[in-house]
Amino acid sequence: MRLIIVSGRSGSGKSTALDVLEDNGYYCIDNLPAGLLPELAERALIHTELSQPLVAVSIDARNLPSHLSRFPELLAEVRSRHIQCDVLYLDADEETLLKRFSETRRRHPLSSANRSLAEAINDETSLLGPIADLADLKVNTTNLNLYQLRDTIKLRLLNQPEPGTAFLVESFGFKRGMPVDADLVFDVRCLPNPYWKPELRAQSGLDQPVAEYLAAQPDVEEMFQDISSYLLKWLPRFAASNRAYVTIAIGCTGGHHRSVYLTERLGKTLQQSLKNVQVRHRDLS
Repeated sequence: MRLIIVSGRSGSGKSTALDVLEDNGYYCIDNLPAGLLPELAERALIHTELSQPLVAVSIDARNLPSHLSRFPELLAEVRSRHIQCDVLYLDADEETLLKRFSETRRRHPLSSANRSLAEAINDETSLLGPIADLADLKVNTTNLNLYQLRDTIKLRLLNQPEPGTAFLVESFGFKRGMPVDADLVFDVRCLPNPYWKPELRAQSGLDQPVAEYLAAQPDVEEMFQDISSYLLKWLPRFAASNRAYVTIAIGCTGGHHRSVYLTERLGKTLQQSLKNVQVRHRDLS
């Protein structure tokens, strides 16, 4: 059995996450009382007609505060039954959440005549703290549109051929901000930039001319060797510490050339020795 618990602040994309999981064969329950989590897991194990049941539940601030504070012990009880259980926590910055509620004109579950929207969002952070602290995967949706969020969930949660640590090597551009959910960040802006070559500007690190240009640069090769040596040494130790997800972010200025090229090379190198390595280019569209 695989159980995915989806949580996060209101407006961060929990409904979208459940939709994606439902489309991929999960039996989904929205707003499950956290206290029922062990019972749900037990019933799914005993009564399901599926050989490998897939269940996803949403647990959020609509729960009783007393149930949310007990989440760590409830999660431990579920995992004691040898159930594969992942906790996905979605979030976004406060300005983005305020904007989303303003655009949709939906009422925040914690807002009231005596509590403003901003206060409700802050209170929600405290209420969901016990879940956020135990999240296996955190996704910040501030800069993600609907389709990017769907793709991220499919890549990180569903593209796992076997249990174990899922590694994501991701390119990005600093001009759009650093990925806040990255575990390791490498800045490669000091390398020669193909952007300043007119014939390469419109291409990306996935294109052969750009790859050939960068491969011929001594600094690029030295950077690749240093980063790959570090990752090959330390990523297995991340896996040994029972980390479910590790994100390695490679950043250049625009996220089109240098970071993309190095991310592709690093992904292929890591795939030779690690079982579950995924590659993503955040700012290529």
